[in-house]
Order: sequence, then structure tokens, then C-alpha cells
Amino acid sequence: MNTNSEYIDLHLHLDGAITVKIAKKLASLQGITLPAKDDGELNRMLSVPSDCASLNDFLSCFALPDSLMQTEEGLREAVRLVMDDALSQGVIYAELRFAPQLHTNGGMTQEQAVAAALDGLKNCRLKGNLILCCMRGKDTADKNLETLRLAKKYLVKDGGVVAIDLAGAEALYPTKDYKSLFMRAKEYGVPFTIHAGEADGAGSIRDAIEFGASRIGHGVRCYEDGELLKLVIDRGIPFEMCPTSNRQTHAVENMEDYPLTDYLEKGVKVTLNTDDPAIEKTTLEEEFRYMEKVFGLTEEQKKILQKNAADAAFTSDDVKAQLRKRLNL
Repeated sequence: MNTNSEYIDLHLHLDGAITVKIAKKLASLQGITLPAKDDGELNRMLSVPSDCASLNDFLSCFALPDSLMQTEEGLREAVRLVMDDALSQGVIYAELRFAPQLHTNGGMTQEQAVAAALDGLKNCRLKGNLILCCMRGKDTADKNLETLRLAKKYLVKDGGVVAIDLAGAEALYPTKDYKSLFMRAKEYGVPFTIHAGEADGAGSIRDAIEFGASRIGHGVRCYEDGELLKLVIDRGIPFEMCPTSNRQTHAVENMEDYPLTDYLEKGVKVTLNTDDPAIEKTTLEEEFRYMEKVFGLTEEQKKILQKNAADAAFTSDDVKAQLRKRLNL
């Protein structure tokens, strides 16, 4: 196999990967009536319009997918179906992230949600792990601590929960406000990535790094601070970049200015990912093609992106070695 047909996705949100087909299966399984008269309307509810105005508009697309994953059965099957979908698109390893606190509206506890997702992962044909998302927002502190506690309880090197994340409206709820959460994560020995430098500026990335983030979700706006960019390079901190997502959320207004290849050339450990493939109507293969079309991404650069992903994965050294071998890296 080669790097042109197989991929590693390190930044993949469960609720952003619920396609029309998966939504219909989840609804049928649970006896839920979908709020759409046909597939076209359902597709419009599950994906962003071409005139998406901001990250906040983008985040509104998660309501329907989340409503289909409020039972153990629904969440378990969603994990399996999304991972199978990724496998069919050439992904050979994926880290699927979700926020347990967003799956408690139907009576599940966060722990039951985590257990259901783990059950779904066990039935997947695709090799992968879970990242538990804490959420930015009002009154999330206690819920986030519970998510962290569960990450600590279920933490493994491979085959389950491997890290936590911080997701949500970054510009409205700054990264700096979550320092105590991540200080405790360090105390617990739980690895973490943080969405930073997407809707907020380079200062958000600096805060995440100071907290001890192993990776940065997006990191697009790091170019705003030359000293910070040097720090990222010196420390070898990987960026989980997601071009289509960043275009649609207006993290970058002109994609000709998208810094992926510039970061690569400077030595940033950039990885290429989907983020929310159903919402964005993309696949990882299409993301590689997109960067090839815009920047003339070379075969050597593609290999570097894949190697960075294998090296940065929250998994065991054995699995990393297997991924590098399979991709001829």
C-alpha cells in the first residue's frame, strides 16, 4: 500500500461525521422520527451551507447528530458506523473524539456514554482510539472535571480512551480560562490536545502549550506570533490541521494564505485531518487532493504529513511502527 490510498485521521469528531445514511440508520434503530421530509432536507440539516458565516454557525450543525446519540445503543452504533465509514474511505487509523457530557440528555451518565463508545470501538474493523472532549461554555466546569475523571479511569495506551480535548466556541470562551482543568490533567497523567488558534488568535495556542498540550487542534493562526511559531518548531508540537473546516468556519478567509505548506517548510509537525467530514462534505482523501490543488502539495510533503500523523498518534509505539510500515514511511 502507499500514502496515496491510505490515511491517518487524528482529528475526527463523532457528531460531525454523521452522514445522512448513518443518521437514518440511527433513527431507525431507536424508533426516532427524523425532522426532515426527504434526504435532501436531511442533508441540509447535517451539513453547512456554502455561506456559512462563522464557527458558531458551523457548530449549530451538531444539534441533530447529537440528538441521535442519547442512548447507549445509539452511541455504540454511531461509533461503529462512523469508523466503518472512515475505513471505506481509506483511513487505516483514526482517533475519534466526542464529549460525553453532550450525550446525557436522555438519561445516560457520562460514564455510561464512555462505556457505550468503548463497546462500539471494540466492534470496529478500523484500528482506532477515543479522545474525550471537555467543552468550552458556561457552567461546564463540573462536567469537564467528570470527563477528565473518566479519562483517567479508562486511560489506556491503545484500544480505548487515550487523551482528552477542549472543544467548542474558542473565541467566546478563551483557552486561558481552562488552566485549572489541564493542570489537573497533567497531575493525573492524562495526555491532551486542545483546539486552539482557530476562532481565536495565537495567544490561545500559547496558552495550550503552556498548559502542556501534546498536540494542537488546528493551530492555523500560529503565524501571528513568530516567537510562538519558533517555540512550536523547537518543541516539535504537532498541529492537527483541517483545511476545509478552516475555510468554512472562516478561520482563514483566503485559502491561498492557508499556512499548511508554509508550516511544513518551516518544520512544524503538521498533520492533515477531516474534523467534521459529514458537516463539511469531505473525506481525508479529498483533503489531500484539496491541498494538492491549492498548493501543489508534493508526494514528499504528503509522506511527511503521514509520518507526522503516525508519530503524533495517541497510541503505543508498536502501533506507530505498524502504521509507518504500512504507509512505507
